[in-house]
Amino acid sequence: MKRTLKYAILGLIHKEEMSGYDITSQFKKEIGQFWSAKHSQIYPELKRLTEEGLIEYRTSITGAKLEKKLYCITPKGTQELTEWLLSPKDLPETEKDEFMLMLYFSAAISKEENKRLFEDQIAKRKEKLEYLYESKTALRLLDENLQSPGSEQFGHYLVLSRAINREESYIIWLEETLPLFD
Repeated sequence: MKRTLKYAILGLIHKEEMSGYDITSQFKKEIGQFWSAKHSQIYPELKRLTEEGLIEYRTSITGAKLEKKLYCITPKGTQELTEWLLSPKDLPETEKDEFMLMLYFSAAISKEENKRLFEDQIAKRKEKLEYLYESKTALRLLDENLQSPGSEQFGHYLVLSRAINREESYIIWLEETLPLFD
């Protein structure tokens, strides 16, 4: 079984030293635009990566007694990440989209209920798109060379651009389809 989460964690730690909490937070922010992982998946994977010698940690004391592990990538981990980045990838399996699944069975509800589903989805996707625009603006403030392949934030820029494109396209389709329910 392919452990893609392994590479996501290696990539994050390659960028900077992080705690398990920091890694989990990244899956709720930037990486959450294209990949998801839960707390219950991340911590066992950190343990495995440590056992495999791909990462190591140091213990840091914060506050009165709170200990936290700060993980960093090892040379072996960097090599593993590089090999993965350079390997050819198959097309991904179809992305799960619960809204599309609902639409497939939408004959079971009325035209008015379907229309409400579309209106709700449009509102939620526009809200998400606004968040993505704000994230891109904030990223530009961090790095004005954002669109250069050598930039530290180039990968984040590419992912944000794709997420924006995805949401814009989805909204266009939703808005073009909505009149069918009138």
